[in-house]
Amino acid sequence: MVTTEDLISQAKTAASFAYVPYSNFPVGASLLTKDGQVYRGCNIENASFGLTNCAERTAIFNAVAQGKREFAQLVIFGNTDQPIAPCGACRQVMSEFMSSDTPVVLVGRDENERHTTVGQLLPYAFSDLS
Repeated sequence: MVTTEDLISQAKTAASFAYVPYSNFPVGASLLTKDGQVYRGCNIENASFGLTNCAERTAIFNAVAQGKREFAQLVIFGNTDQPIAPCGACRQVMSEFMSSDTPVVLVGRDENERHTTVGQLLPYAFSDLS
C-alpha cells in the first residue's frame, strides 16, 4: 500500500527532474491512482512563459495519457518555507479529473504538510453544464 510518506518522497524525486532554467524554482508532484499506481510530474519551463507546465498538471496529464482516470490522492512538493499551493490553472485541471473530496497534500521543504481536498482548493470550479 502506498502511503502519504511514499508520495511525498516521490514528489521530492520528481522535483529533482524539473526543468527550471528561468525561475530556478523546482516543483514536484506525485499522483496516486485508485488502483495503486503512482505517476510523477515536475514543472517544465519554456522561454515563452505561457508554455510552461506545472508539476501537478504534468503528473495528471502523464496519468491520463496512460489511460488512468480514477485518482486517490495528489501530493505537491516545493522548496518553500510553507507548504506550496497550486496555481489556478492546476486547480481547475485537478477538478476536471478528480472528485471534490480527493485528498491533496501540500508540502514545503521542511516537510511541513497542509492537508486539503480538490473541492477546498477550488470550491466553484468550472464543470460540465450538461
